Amino acid sequence: MNGPHDLGGQMGFGPVAPETNEPVFHADWERSALGVTLATGAFGAWTIDESRHARESLHPATYYSASYYEIWIRALETLLERHGFVSDDELEAGHKIWPGVKPKRVLHETDVAAVLARGAPCNREVSAGPRFKPGDRIRTINDHPETHTRLPRYARGKQGTIEAVREGFVFPDTNAHGKGENPQHVYTVCFTGHELWGERADPALTVSIDAWESYLEHA
Repeated sequence: MNGPHDLGGQMGFGPVAPETNEPVFHADWERSALGVTLATGAFGAWTIDESRHARESLHPATYYSASYYEIWIRALETLLERHGFVSDDELEAGHKIWPGVKPKRVLHETDVAAVLARGAPCNREVSAGPRFKPGDRIRTINDHPETHTRLPRYARGKQGTIEAVREGFVFPDTNAHGKGENPQHVYTVCFTGHELWGERADPALTVSIDAWESYLEHA
């Protein structure tokens, strides 16, 4: 979707200014936000792709005025309500009112380190061979769905060259909406600056992205 998160190539947002010696957390509530997000993610009710889409779906005025972890918490409220763990009136009240859905599993404190170390790999076997090979000229599809997609807006409908063929990975566009993992081959695709940004772009500039197979067609 063309949400507020998709900022590649957009003007008017000012320079990126990294914070010198930035702390891991700026306040205790950010530490809690991370913990709650990880703990509820362990419920098994939603995927990382649905979680990303919930963040993308925030209103632009909310998204741009919110801090990093505030975006996480606002999206988490959506996910918890959508899957029946909390209700709107409970969010308003700030405490439990109804029984709610019981999670499939609960992340206990003693298991946190092992769960984080194990991670959640999203690489998968793909039965068919890759359609493209390094050196192939391709064009990305020009598609602007209202649903989740990992194809950046600035790279749609553009011609590039396959740099590398990667493993098969879960297709986020379907996985975000409960339509299955549908794994596909992923490719690293290189674009020239002129192709993406026009003739005024730096002639030495190139941009590489990782793109799922269904985003691509032969040029």
